[in-house]
Amino acid sequence: MYPLGVLDTNLVFPHPAGSLRVKTEIVVMDNCTSQHIILGNDYLNIYGIDLNNHKDRYFTIGDSKREIFAFSNIPKKISVISSVKNSHKEGFVDNHLIEAQINPSLSPKMRHELIDVLYTYNNALASDNEPLGAIRGHEVDITLNIDRPYPQVLRRPAYPASPRTREALEKHIQELIQLGVLRKVGHNEEVEVTTPVIIAWYPIPRIHKTLTQFSKAKYITAMEALKGFHQSFLTPKAKKLLGIITHCGIYEYIRMPYCIKNAPSNYQRMRNTTFPTELSEGWLIIHIDDIIICSDCWSLHLERLARVLHKVSKVNMKISLKKCNFGFEELKALGHIVSGLSLGIEKNKVAAVLLKPIPQKKKEMMSFLGFSSYYRQNLKEFAILAKSLYRICEQQTVFEMTQERIKAYEKIRKALTKAPLLLMPDWNIPFKLYIDACGDGLGEVLHQTQFIDEKPTAGPVCYISRQIKPTEAKDGASQMESLCLVWALEKLHFYLDGSVFEVITDCNSVKSLLNMKTPKIHMLRWQIAIQEYRGNMTIVHKAGNIHKNADGLRRWELANTPDNPAYVPLKAEPQIPIEGINITDIGTEFFAEVGESYKQEKNCHILTSSLDKDCKDISLVKALDEVWENSYSEGRFHLFDGIIYHRSKNSCVMTLCSRLLINTILHECDDSIYSGQLSEYRTLEKVKKCAWWPSWQKENIEYCHTCDRCQKTNRGTGKKFGLMIHIQEKKSLWEVVHMDWVTALPPSGDKGYNAFLVIVERYSKTPIFLLCHKDDTAMDTALLLWKYHPQTDGLAERMIKTLEDMIRSFCAYGLAFKDSDGFTHYWCTLIPALELAYKTSVHYSTGQTPAMLENGWNPRLPEDTLEKDLIEIHPTAFSFKIMLDKVKHHAKQSMNDGFDYAKQKWDKSHKVPDFKLGDLVLVSTLSFNDIKGPKKLKDSYVGPFVIVALHGTNEVQVELSG
Repeated sequence: MYPLGVLDTNLVFPHPAGSLRVKTEIVVMDNCTSQHIILGNDYLNIYGIDLNNHKDRYFTIGDSKREIFAFSNIPKKISVISSVKNSHKEGFVDNHLIEAQINPSLSPKMRHELIDVLYTYNNALASDNEPLGAIRGHEVDITLNIDRPYPQVLRRPAYPASPRTREALEKHIQELIQLGVLRKVGHNEEVEVTTPVIIAWYPIPRIHKTLTQFSKAKYITAMEALKGFHQSFLTPKAKKLLGIITHCGIYEYIRMPYCIKNAPSNYQRMRNTTFPTELSEGWLIIHIDDIIICSDCWSLHLERLARVLHKVSKVNMKISLKKCNFGFEELKALGHIVSGLSLGIEKNKVAAVLLKPIPQKKKEMMSFLGFSSYYRQNLKEFAILAKSLYRICEQQTVFEMTQERIKAYEKIRKALTKAPLLLMPDWNIPFKLYIDACGDGLGEVLHQTQFIDEKPTAGPVCYISRQIKPTEAKDGASQMESLCLVWALEKLHFYLDGSVFEVITDCNSVKSLLNMKTPKIHMLRWQIAIQEYRGNMTIVHKAGNIHKNADGLRRWELANTPDNPAYVPLKAEPQIPIEGINITDIGTEFFAEVGESYKQEKNCHILTSSLDKDCKDISLVKALDEVWENSYSEGRFHLFDGIIYHRSKNSCVMTLCSRLLINTILHECDDSIYSGQLSEYRTLEKVKKCAWWPSWQKENIEYCHTCDRCQKTNRGTGKKFGLMIHIQEKKSLWEVVHMDWVTALPPSGDKGYNAFLVIVERYSKTPIFLLCHKDDTAMDTALLLWKYHPQTDGLAERMIKTLEDMIRSFCAYGLAFKDSDGFTHYWCTLIPALELAYKTSVHYSTGQTPAMLENGWNPRLPEDTLEKDLIEIHPTAFSFKIMLDKVKHHAKQSMNDGFDYAKQKWDKSHKVPDFKLGDLVLVSTLSFNDIKGPKKLKDSYVGPFVIVALHGTNEVQVELSG
């Protein structure tokens, strides 16, 4: 509240007992709407005068017969007030408006008029004294979807926090307490901490449709409320439900926080109810806490700005000057660069995406696609480019960035940086709609030719695209192009409704869609859908080579030559100078060591002397060991420069005798990075080309077998341990059962079954299929089968494979109750019939049907009605027993034959284990899922471990501890 000056006036108080005339000096105050000043309290009591703070400066007298009297003799102009007011306005500009952004291209007069409006309604702007508004009449209420008592999990203590986090949390809490948003709960107060809130739906405006309101706007002002959500109060009931638990204690919100589910909806509803007239007139845009005003002339813009600020101050809302932009022709709004003529992408947001590396997880890829999809109206053929990237984000797909997907990712990033400016639609000018379809998707471009600076300028208004559904991919070219037109008219109805437009396509048959006489069913549906555009729509055919705007096929591209108008000079390949060449070779020191080692070994020393030309003592050869002597007699040794070489059929290599040098060769041929830790055969071939020594093959094999890395990383390719062992079959029914789960099925039936439990009786192979849900626990199964001990093995797995084939056969095609895609998802209705079919079919291993082995008879099937007229012969109990025993004997013999056949095939790829107690063995990591690190890079085996016990011939027990 600021004093503007002193006003000398006469106050006249008429009254039947005698009028009162008082000459008074009145101090005129600025921003005095919320203050109450009482002057002359004795006179007010005696004469019953009630002073009202009003712009007309009136007062009333009496209670029963209230009359209104206005102040008299108020001068219209006061020089002292004007001078004080001007000085105060300058202080307002210097202290407050310096934070706001005002269009620098405004003339001094326009700038002065803008400042007058902002100064007049400065109580709508946030200041240091009043940083937050206090909006009344729109208190936020919260309704829960649960009743008391609330779950205990919602009453847990505060989360542990680091010292730095605690310091930041305490600072933020103190800031909210000072702003009146938060208060600490006392020890005797009750507060609830809960989260299950019923969603209060309220529509948030569509950004793309909202941005079209900027069309033809010459002046745009954008304002944002200061901590907008915190300016709305909560109802007493809602305050009790919004408690927060911290290490400092329990606090409750007084005003609406940012963290609750319904905050955006409630805030948008409050804004829309505050400005209903302005929103209906179409020049005001409100998107949560953003307020945007657009006008085509300056005087009208100031009038609208004043209207908005007046209502803002009326509801006691506060605008943040730091986030205000006044009177601009082009500015950033809702993530775009907007003006009255065009719409572009905000480059700062795109630059942040370009700096990020290629996504390595599904969440990162979904984040990138979400950001790109926000600007898909600016991107040509976005759906086609992103098709492969959307597929790897599916739930059942493994995330793998192939070369194709990396190229698609780079194309989208490049398209974001080079996205064209979109023209603001002008409904008074005809549109042009370019459509095209291909096997990957549909693409459309809405064009318009507008006059900018008195010159006709053609440009896109928006791009739309989508992928082709599997059922649509079977259609022909004419149907695809017709579908493209119908879908474009549906999506662009906002632009084309009531407008004159021209459809341009490269398919001539689309021209006949409106007047087709005998269309098919789906074509008839499309023909009816586009009838509302008859009279305003004209379909024009253009050949494919000139129809490029929406061409999803990207037809043959022109060569990148100077004759091409879009020629782009290729950058020359960078020439990297070679500063040095390293050549790897064996040094002379190695050969010197080999020569010196011969002096320490008897056989090499004898050979060196015997092979010397000057030596004539033949008796030295008899002192050689047998292996050395045999090779010498075969003429395989040669002496050259002091090095003994061993010659074989196709090679000649040096002879080694030193253990140190032998280990060096083995290391280079097996452990070195240039050898790759490959198999013993490949290591043997490498050693064969380098050196020779007695028993070199045996030592090479032992070296590979004792190499720790070779044993743990290389997968075994030979025969596996363990021969097939015959399991003694049970002689009675339902003595042993096998079970397993089948999941990953679509929900079916009224109860939404998405899995079933398969139970197979071992002797007769009788199956039982129980419908269930994927989230059923092991305890549910245990309670169901408490009498038995279920086992999971190959029998249940083979049964599941057969059942899945049967379900797939009847769910894929051929049924009258299939859906539009040719499939039926009510697979649960097929289970009883398929179970009966399996019980009455001959099993391969037993040669009998499961029903015959279990009951001695087969249930009647529909084909049995063909024999209804035949005479039925019922056997006696004794005959039935003999027949059933023969059936079981035949089944047993069939199972034995089947086992012999399976054992013969199995044993061909397996060998007898030769393990003993105390042996050291490696354990395969194929079934270890808890080993940290990438799955592809984990060792194939771990160990070694000591065998502590033998269980049969195929099982051993190892000690894993340590």
